[in-house]
Amino acid sequence: MSHESITTLLWLAPLPPLLAFAVIALFTNRYRQTSSTIAVLSMVASLVMSFVVFFNVWQMKDLGKKPIGGQIGWLPTGETVLNIGVAVDPLGATFLFMVPLACTLIFIYSVGYMSADPRYTRFFAYLSLFAGSMMGLVVSDNLLTLFIFWELMGFCSYSLIGFFYQKPSAYKAAVKAFMTTRVGDMLLLLGMVYLYAQTGTLNFHDILHNEEVLKGLAAAPAVLGLGISAAGLIAILIFGGTVGKSAQWPLHVWLPDAMEGPTPVSAMIHAATMVSAGIFMLLRFFPLLVASGEHGTAFTLVGLIGAFTAFLGATIAVAQYDIKRVLAFSTISQLGFMVAAVGIGAYVAAAFHLLTHAFFKALLFLASGSVIHGVEHGHHHVSHSGHSSHSSHSSHSSQLGHEGQEGHGGDGHDAPDDHDVHAFDPQDMRNMGGLRNRMPITFVTFLIGGLALAGFPFITAGFWSKDEIFADAYYHGLVKGDGLAALVFVVLVLSALMTAFYTMRQIAMTFLGQPRTEAAAHASESVPSMTFPLIVLAVFALFIGFINIPKDFPVFGALVGDGAYWLKNFIASMLLEKPEPLAFNLIPVLFSIGVALGGLGLGWYVYARNPLQAGQTDPVEKLPVFNFLANRWYWDELYRKIFINPLQTIADNYSRVVDKNVIDRILEGGYALGARVTKGFAEFDRVVITGFSDAVGRFFRGLGDWGRELQTGQVQNYLLSGLIMVIAIVVFFLFLFQ
Repeated sequence: MSHESITTLLWLAPLPPLLAFAVIALFTNRYRQTSSTIAVLSMVASLVMSFVVFFNVWQMKDLGKKPIGGQIGWLPTGETVLNIGVAVDPLGATFLFMVPLACTLIFIYSVGYMSADPRYTRFFAYLSLFAGSMMGLVVSDNLLTLFIFWELMGFCSYSLIGFFYQKPSAYKAAVKAFMTTRVGDMLLLLGMVYLYAQTGTLNFHDILHNEEVLKGLAAAPAVLGLGISAAGLIAILIFGGTVGKSAQWPLHVWLPDAMEGPTPVSAMIHAATMVSAGIFMLLRFFPLLVASGEHGTAFTLVGLIGAFTAFLGATIAVAQYDIKRVLAFSTISQLGFMVAAVGIGAYVAAAFHLLTHAFFKALLFLASGSVIHGVEHGHHHVSHSGHSSHSSHSSHSSQLGHEGQEGHGGDGHDAPDDHDVHAFDPQDMRNMGGLRNRMPITFVTFLIGGLALAGFPFITAGFWSKDEIFADAYYHGLVKGDGLAALVFVVLVLSALMTAFYTMRQIAMTFLGQPRTEAAAHASESVPSMTFPLIVLAVFALFIGFINIPKDFPVFGALVGDGAYWLKNFIASMLLEKPEPLAFNLIPVLFSIGVALGGLGLGWYVYARNPLQAGQTDPVEKLPVFNFLANRWYWDELYRKIFINPLQTIADNYSRVVDKNVIDRILEGGYALGARVTKGFAEFDRVVITGFSDAVGRFFRGLGDWGRELQTGQVQNYLLSGLIMVIAIVVFFLFLFQ
């Protein structure tokens, strides 16, 4: 296929879902089946075009140096024009494979999951805009259009997180997500402005693949005398956008509350769109990080924040009971793995883990939605048959209440009252158990996704991507002596151990043992439109990792043959200096295997060996730090104390002192002055304007009255009047012209 044809497809790929949003919103919003069909077909069309592009470029060795694309002039900037366009390079091509595929499967899943929701068409309209925005972001060749689509996704996340807006917890979560990510977006905007001021362009290739530009940014001191280069400051500001969008500490607090949206939205946010966009942009600007200095402030900041976030998310996930919130904190942790990898220079490892994570995390979220769907059906069955489905746990639900409970759960039933603490929670894992036999397809696919998340050795994609991060961290930290990389290695190993543990805890509490509620005992498998995407994603969760197996890895390297390190060879071609493959080292592999099997084994010993019974206390509640972890390290409370409450106090005092005593007084004085001026104008109008008009009227009325009296109707009076007028005229002319 010619480059012109590929460029045309790049322009067209984001359009179908964007047009589907417009068509559904304007024309078909009253027709449920038509709207969902339009949405799914539009995503399939985008998928086909993206796959055509990918399979035409995936073997191009020089694509990183010579991306394919086109530009158009958009905004005049004095004597020049700001161009925007589309382009595909190795990083973009990889995302063109993952994003539309994951989105298409989520769309198909949503047809069954949201089938009874009264706002079905609105959901597919927003979902289409969400997917189209991510597609536009991936094919953008410049930071300006990337930012536009970035903000469109922010709007979509706000709309979909708060989709069940009748619940206070849902619309509050939407506002929280919107406001928190705005902090990161403002930093990104500042970085974009600073970058344009320094380079005069926002085109990725012109900046990131131009050694002269990068050297100029590295040599220029940053503004405000911060002691770093312009490249370092711009990289940090752009990383601020990633911190917000990809929920890294300290802006991580929005992502768990995003579970208020329907489960397909959670899968979109956590796998194919929002959080992936943040890491994608960080990977895109990796050359700028390199230009700022290999051991500079920017790399150090990225590495430390990523490692801490990985540890933070893993510890909190251990103490959660909401099946979706466990996965939410898992996402925060896994994103931390990727950010930490970028911070130690492991560019390919971060991209690899982002790719595998997208598939197994989409699988886990959709499978959790299937679980919720099945348990909720069981609860309705029990309720209609007159049984009670409350266990001893259902009275206190979860540590965090019912914020995560879906308003309709795909079934169209109203959500329980937020204030009803006795309402049954279909997302609380303590209300589950024994679902392995009731939902076999969901169980097998969830198990595969969980093992991939835990990094089960050799047969899951998560093992290969996580092992590559460990290999890079070990090599740079413990072989080369880089202190940051050594710290990252230790923290990520501990985080991976906890990841495997809470994964087995989640699997055991959800699927193993006996049902702990009547709802779980009467749960049923989901419809084919929901289980089909699970099966497809499970295949990718198992085998997608084979695209980047090291060539010298025992057995498996020979098994993949020429396909070894395909992703590394493909993506690394974008870098100015292609990194050399690391020699095989058994030690990080043993750590990868050890933490995966150790965490899974510990989870099996605690939860699967003797599954929890109804009313039995969860063993993690015996930990002295349980409340600390269950309450998310109290970050929300801390932010409320240091940010929200002080700002609320300032706002209240401003309202009481300034608004009421100053502004209101000024306005009231203005009202009084205006009233007096108006009264003066009214008096002027009455005395002068109206008085003069009345006087003129009276004069002419009197004149008319006098003239009317002259009209007597007697001829002799008219003759006398005529004689008098003639005499007067004669006298006038005689005296005037004498």
